[in-house]
Amino acid sequence: MSLWLWNLRHVVGIDIDPQSLELAQENAADLELDIDLIQCDIKNLNLRGLLVDTVVMNPPFGTSRKGADMEFISMGLKVASHAVYSLHKTSTREHIKKVALRNCNAISAEVLCELRYNLPQTYKFHKQKEVDIAVDFWRFVPRARDEGSTACSGTNIKQRRMHHQ
Repeated sequence: MSLWLWNLRHVVGIDIDPQSLELAQENAADLELDIDLIQCDIKNLNLRGLLVDTVVMNPPFGTSRKGADMEFISMGLKVASHAVYSLHKTSTREHIKKVALRNCNAISAEVLCELRYNLPQTYKFHKQKEVDIAVDFWRFVPRARDEGSTACSGTNIKQRRMHHQ
């Protein structure tokens, strides 16, 4: 359940799982990338006033907790100025599109491709050793912001990171 926030010069990764963040840090170091990583549940993340270019996320599929996936879409569309890219179960395609366009500030919602995802038994509520899931890779475009809105700088994001650790 990762969330990545991009500005032209700065990337912030957010995840609730410390092991995912550790792996992201290792990958960033291998690629010599300078990114900030935040361990936080998005429900506790205050992004009010934050505006980034692009959001890339892998939300929960919303099957163990109904609507969890839509919380991610809504939050992503509130902070993205250009696009939100996200993975969702193909079986929820019509619901995702309808809710994103009607309730989540999207002016367009497009499936870019359909993928197969082999999901291993990761959480206690997973009942099978692994499940092969049809997944859609989406691109959502947010409505335009007010003229007064500006993208935040890396400095602002770092201040928020310090606040949310």
